[in-house]
Amino acid sequence: MQTETFKIAGMTCGGCTDKVTRALQAVAGVGDVQVSLSNGEATVQFDERATSLAQLKTVVQEAGYGVDAAAAEKPKGKGGCCCH
Repeated sequence: MQTETFKIAGMTCGGCTDKVTRALQAVAGVGDVQVSLSNGEATVQFDERATSLAQLKTVVQEAGYGVDAAAAEKPKGKGGCCCH
């Protein structure tokens, strides 16, 4: 198992952290997921034989949030928080 932490942009509430957590947990090979709204990051434990860090980042982006270098950009989505 490998553990990686990466920055996530665009999370504004607990609903956002739940959405990111659920998206990451749905990936095959993912074990523990900790998403921090206050730090703007996710720490993910995963089996590198079943998935990759790139795939995990893609899942977060598909959920509507920015990752790493894109963290300075607003997420591509319908705008606003996931709860509105």
